[in-house]
Amino acid sequence: MEKFVKKQKISELKEGVSADDVFFVKFKKGIRPYSNGFSFELTLSDNSGKNIDYKYWGGMDELKVKSVYDSVRADSIIHVIGKVAAYKGKLQLAANEPAVIEVLQEGQYNNSDFIIPAKKDVKLMYAWLMEFVALVENPKIRELLESIFKDKEMEIKFKSHPGAIEIHHNWTGGLLQHVLEVLEYCKTSWETFPGLNKDLLIAGALLHDIGKLEEIEVTSRIKGTKKGQLAGHLVLSAIFVSKKCDEIEMDDEIKNKLLHMIVSHHGKSEYGSPKEPMFPEALVVYYSDELSSKVAEMLGFVESAKSETEDDFMYHPRNKKNILLR
Repeated sequence: MEKFVKKQKISELKEGVSADDVFFVKFKKGIRPYSNGFSFELTLSDNSGKNIDYKYWGGMDELKVKSVYDSVRADSIIHVIGKVAAYKGKLQLAANEPAVIEVLQEGQYNNSDFIIPAKKDVKLMYAWLMEFVALVENPKIRELLESIFKDKEMEIKFKSHPGAIEIHHNWTGGLLQHVLEVLEYCKTSWETFPGLNKDLLIAGALLHDIGKLEEIEVTSRIKGTKKGQLAGHLVLSAIFVSKKCDEIEMDDEIKNKLLHMIVSHHGKSEYGSPKEPMFPEALVVYYSDELSSKVAEMLGFVESAKSETEDDFMYHPRNKKNILLR
């Protein structure tokens, strides 16, 4: 079985060059007729975080083109040969029948070519996480956290899981890195304001996104699960933590505060929170989560944009404003 190694990232492709490489299929667009036959489009991606449209120009035999189209699935890893050209101000990869579109099997490619690898040592990060657990003084809160994070299966999941599909921390170990960033912001807060409950802050930071283990999954790419699409990670986190609290017979007052910290950590209803933060520790977790996600998002945008322009500013569509790059 032939093994394929990625030669060039999408972010490195230039107009006019030929590409003979591997990508994962993010989206498929249906077959359409054109003057010389039938065509279809795929949106391809890799671990550069960039996408490129691939246009397949088939002949007059619609069934033949449909056979090629049907062989490809969203999430497929494919080997294609094509030419990079500019179309409507964007780069596009295009090929004419009988160009190669080869769907690869597991073992024919390296997963690291399609999922961004961890940016920090996951073993050290998990050890750091357990140091925070050890700081908890309340015996029931510590029991709760140890029942979750001392579990070997949970440790394996947490060390590898991404923090999001896109936008921020969308890499191997991204969830763990994000949680630790939230913990550090919480630590700064309880050191600044001694009246804050340190144990609640540690638990809230550690558990606020735990539902992402069920909300998203990693195949050839990071994508949402059916459960995640239907319920979302705030709900899934609250369900998970509620069950764990019941298993150890957690005090209702602490349990309700933990659940509130989870469901309020997006801050406002328009951002997905059914409740806004109603006590200081919940407010701290909300803003700590915001800082971690928003700083990571802007840093990622700046890094990516610098490779696309020599301008000092670039417009950020999601935030609807210009961002200073240099």
